[in-house]
Amino acid sequence: MTTRAWRILGLVSLAAPVLVGQQGGVGGPVAGYVLDRSARTLRPILGIPGAWLMGNPLDFGIDLASAYVSPRQDLAVVVGADGSLRWFRLNSKAVSGLTSNGITLVPERVAFSPSGTAAALAAAGRVQMVTGLPDAPALAGTVDAGRAPGSFAISDDGALLLFAARGSIRVAGAAGENRKLMDAGDGALVAFAPGGHDAAVADPGGAGVVLFRDIAGAATQSVLAPPGDSIAAPVGLAFSPDGRKLYVASSAARSVTVLDPATAERSAIACDCAPAGLVPMGNWLRLTEPGAGPLWLLDAGGGNPKMVFVPAAAVQ
Repeated sequence: MTTRAWRILGLVSLAAPVLVGQQGGVGGPVAGYVLDRSARTLRPILGIPGAWLMGNPLDFGIDLASAYVSPRQDLAVVVGADGSLRWFRLNSKAVSGLTSNGITLVPERVAFSPSGTAAALAAAGRVQMVTGLPDAPALAGTVDAGRAPGSFAISDDGALLLFAARGSIRVAGAAGENRKLMDAGDGALVAFAPGGHDAAVADPGGAGVVLFRDIAGAATQSVLAPPGDSIAAPVGLAFSPDGRKLYVASSAARSVTVLDPATAERSAIACDCAPAGLVPMGNWLRLTEPGAGPLWLLDAGGGNPKMVFVPAAAVQ
């Protein structure tokens, strides 16, 4: 075995976690967590970039039907196989259950705010807006989204919900207001920028990629990428953690387009994968789901975004 291989093995050994039940500890560097549908639980991504691997499944004491992890990787919204809704606090030392205040909707989908301080839970045409994350989840309001909403996003302060429904993009508030922001075709995607009420819409069949400044007020807009250009069939839309970049993932083009909201400059990063979305994971954006092949991520936190992969989990 080469010296480099021994060093990587040593890093992996140091990163191995221990988790016992709901109060178990997690030791070593943990980049994030992903849902392993075959094991019906979460797996940690261990180690450091370039020497990552999938860790052993975490034991929450229940089988998971679905799980959604905050961008800060400090909270998991879990739907059990028994249909129950549970909240778990995640950190490097412990995993523990949380109580919630007034949250009754068992979600079919969950969207966290960019900084993980709020979340939107959607099911059966309704969306519950939740604030107080990560330590004290509480219901802030409920929005009637009309049937099943398409893409939806919530602002960091939990005050605004942006969602696609019935051929339009709409803005709703926790107090009950609900108005149309713009017309949009099928498959339109929405995203909030961190720390405020700026937002973006990717409408492949109509307006293109549009940036909105302050959708709660003046809602001024500018087109970052016109319709019909090279961003084909977008499947993911997300801002960088500092809000200075906007990323659009395309499965058809097998790439992620990087847009600068300030200058509208753009570039493309190819991926040896077909992206399924853009899921924030700390300073990374996850492009694919765990499976037989590697897990692909985009480094979105630095000046030079690049693709990195995590080898597929070993069959146990």
